[in-house]
Amino acid sequence: MDIIEVLSKELNIKKGQAEAAVKLMDEGNTIPFIARYRKEVTGSLNDEVLRNLHERLVYLRNLEDRKEQIMNSIREQEKLTPELEQQIRNAQTLVAVEDLYLPYKPKRRTRATIAKEKGLEPLAALIRLQMTDQDLLLDAKAFVSSEKEVESPEKALSYAMDILAEEISEEASYRTYIRDLTYKKGRILSSLKDKEKDEKSVYEMYYEFDEEIKRIPGHRILALNRGEKEKVLTVKIEAPEEEILGWLMKQVIIKKNPYTTPVLTEAIKDSYKRLISGAIEREIRNDLTEKAQEEAIKVFGKNLTQLLMQPPIVGQTVLGWDPAFRTGCKLAVVDPTGKVLDTVVIFPTAPQNKVKEAKITLKKLINQYHVTLISLGNGTASRESEMVIVELLKEINAPVSYVIVNEAGASVYSASKLATEEFPKFDVGQRSAVSIARRLQDPLAELVKIDPKSIGVGQYQHDMNEKKLGEALDGVVEDCVNRVGVDLNTASVSLLTHISGINKTIAKNIVVYREENGRFKTRKELLKVPKLGPKAFEQSAGFMRINGGDEPLDSTGIHPESYQAVEQLFQKMGMKKADFFGMPSSMFLFGKNQKEISRFASQIGIGEITLTDILNELAKPGRDPREDMPKPILRTDVLEMKDLKEGMILKGTVRNVIDFGAFVDIGVHQDGLVHISKMTEKKFIKHPLEVVSVGDIVEVKVLSVDLSKKRIQLSMIL
Repeated sequence: MDIIEVLSKELNIKKGQAEAAVKLMDEGNTIPFIARYRKEVTGSLNDEVLRNLHERLVYLRNLEDRKEQIMNSIREQEKLTPELEQQIRNAQTLVAVEDLYLPYKPKRRTRATIAKEKGLEPLAALIRLQMTDQDLLLDAKAFVSSEKEVESPEKALSYAMDILAEEISEEASYRTYIRDLTYKKGRILSSLKDKEKDEKSVYEMYYEFDEEIKRIPGHRILALNRGEKEKVLTVKIEAPEEEILGWLMKQVIIKKNPYTTPVLTEAIKDSYKRLISGAIEREIRNDLTEKAQEEAIKVFGKNLTQLLMQPPIVGQTVLGWDPAFRTGCKLAVVDPTGKVLDTVVIFPTAPQNKVKEAKITLKKLINQYHVTLISLGNGTASRESEMVIVELLKEINAPVSYVIVNEAGASVYSASKLATEEFPKFDVGQRSAVSIARRLQDPLAELVKIDPKSIGVGQYQHDMNEKKLGEALDGVVEDCVNRVGVDLNTASVSLLTHISGINKTIAKNIVVYREENGRFKTRKELLKVPKLGPKAFEQSAGFMRINGGDEPLDSTGIHPESYQAVEQLFQKMGMKKADFFGMPSSMFLFGKNQKEISRFASQIGIGEITLTDILNELAKPGRDPREDMPKPILRTDVLEMKDLKEGMILKGTVRNVIDFGAFVDIGVHQDGLVHISKMTEKKFIKHPLEVVSVGDIVEVKVLSVDLSKKRIQLSMIL
């Protein structure tokens, strides 16, 4: 198999692009580095395409390794023919390879192996050839043996049929056809197994469920799997059995023979029902699950990207509020740089209900530290806390507003080893309040401290393949951190760990070096950090920023390897670095003239793509790509679910996007669902992500409110 050719066709890229990307990856370059600083080499492949390429590359290389293992195994058995070898080499999937290997695979004792041990292979071969001109029981007499415990001709015939059934089941072309036909014409069914295990009727729509396999969406597959796992549902595949058996008979019964046809018919039925159907059902269920998980992981990744790329709220002193009942609400005041100024516990909620005392404490904190924003976690007692905040804001004469923050993962972080190291003297509640405040100030810097699976912006994430989900989400975090870049003089170990080429050990060494030697003045200084060698420097330097350092270019996303080219550019333009920074347009220099860009690129010995990137960086040095993302909604008043009326138009924030819709926070502590059918009238959409993303601010209309079930139906079609 030509892996490069397969990759270029699958990803719809040029062969040279695939070849270049694979070479760069094999040389140890990271995906963010290749996507940002090797555009000339790959033809500007972005990080998403590169990650897909890497995933397929790993699969195809593993496939080739498996082919070699299988061919070696068959070769050792002296059964590898040139035709079989060619078939194995041409196979495009692991399933196809395993189908071809099945007849040669070492197996446990089966009915067929027992029959072979008893010497019944010649009788099976006689039946398979369909040449006999007499009753098969007469042929079977020759195989009766008390020594081999073959007591009668009937028993001998039965053993021969076991051999035939296994041979039919192991024919790769038969399995391929049956698998494909079951996909095309089969159905997936589910029925209620135990109503008592579904107290809230979560799986009600699956109690009597029937859908074509080829049409069933991934989210329903995952729901069926979970219902089956929780022993609420019985799930099965219904294959077009009659059609399959009819086709098998045409393949196996090639002669009209009154003696062999009935026996072969029985062997075919036995082969399908006992050996093939169950295996094919498992394969199809596994394949459906794998595809559903892949789609769910993609959605989770896109949601996580949007969440991590939310714009930071800069320049504000924030009061983080972790709500609770019995143990009290934990508060943390955090200055604009993220430094914790104060922590306190108040008890405005049940059972203490000390609202008056809580307000006195809050007013004191707001006045003392000039708090301008309250970040309220959306967990237990959040509604009651919000009431207190709204009352407070009406009583004070200060420009303070509040934001309800999704606190998913805050408790995981606050109990982690990382949080303990960061705040050794704080309890988990205080750490959680700090996290809630900081995730408003800089969502990316704070959320990287939390396992992405705990952030809760996916669907059925607990049913995913943990390794695949973890790898995919780690890739998302890595891409986001490198897209934004980090301030080398303030970044935490958690943030630095996700920078291209930097592992946890090096990240810790950077922080230690900073503490011992003071601020980094240049990127070159990174080479003095223990264990940070030339390769790690090459991979990471472009993503590190130094503001107010000795080298102005260190505050941009321009890689140090291009500094010499930039110097030449300045010389040719008769300009100084200081003059160039912050020009209104990256193309101002050349009046957006591509010929001029080509000319200058040629003169200073760099590619046009690289020069264009350099100009963009110089025009807006240190620009944060998150600036373009929607800002969170700041609130000053409260709305309850009972206040909602059908037809109301409200603004809300998209909290989660799933296959069948999006959940929108409209400020009532219960996210409303906008079904995919209520997102747009303008065009047909296959997935909600075509219209909305996590963090988007959208206008919605209330369609219905079910207070008992706490369900809100919304529409974006106003």
